[in-house]
Amino acid sequence: MNPHFTLPSHGFQRAVGLALAVAIAGSWMAIHAYAMFVFELTWSNWPFALGMAAVQCWLSVGVFIVCHDAMHGTLVPGNPRLNAAIGTVLLALYAGFAFGHLRDAHHTHHKLAGHAGDPDFDEQNPADFLRWYATFFRRYFGWRSILFVHTVVGIYWLVLGIPMVHIVLLYGLPALASSVQLFYFGTFRTHRHIAGEPANGFADHHNARSEDFSTFASLATCFHFGYHLEHHRRPDVPWWALPDARRAGVGRVAMTEKVPA
Repeated sequence: MNPHFTLPSHGFQRAVGLALAVAIAGSWMAIHAYAMFVFELTWSNWPFALGMAAVQCWLSVGVFIVCHDAMHGTLVPGNPRLNAAIGTVLLALYAGFAFGHLRDAHHTHHKLAGHAGDPDFDEQNPADFLRWYATFFRRYFGWRSILFVHTVVGIYWLVLGIPMVHIVLLYGLPALASSVQLFYFGTFRTHRHIAGEPANGFADHHNARSEDFSTFASLATCFHFGYHLEHHRRPDVPWWALPDARRAGVGRVAMTEKVPA
């Protein structure tokens, strides 16, 4: 095992990161445009519509993970302006989020993981999914996001005449479901306290654990964000390289080197 795990060159990381970002975000926007402006829902194509909503939910998770890499500067290493630009645009389209606010909150999460002051953690309900999610939702979905979503829905429904069932099924539901998916696999399961486990099952001060998922299951659930201890120990590793970091033993061997968040 190699706990230090050597990353590819910055040029290679930029090429892979941008290609995957274009594929994920491009597919996400294309499906949204098709669902809103082309697709006509009928009783006969409901199964297809539900499948499209499920794919859009998964792609929404991917868009957020791309923005997460931008927060760490791992999407386009060595180019902070481009990272910020991509993250700003995609988070605004995702739910009207402000990139700077989420970036600062996420870095605070890394510094205070699992402790009071961690914006992703609910110290009052460290084992309760529903209460913790409610706390998580209140902290991140503020007036800006609510205003953005209501504006989009109002334009689609009242101005463009898109049926409300389209908006709810193919825009609102995938967006909300993706927040649940992100929280459950990327925050709750990886940072929750488990009764009966010594030190709540955490390996070190990061207060994080990794899922024992296959690479495919890890990708399907949360774009490898379930390999969470690896991410906290090596926040310089982009999402698509986390399976390699896990195989290298980053999540199993005590780290001695410090890597900037």
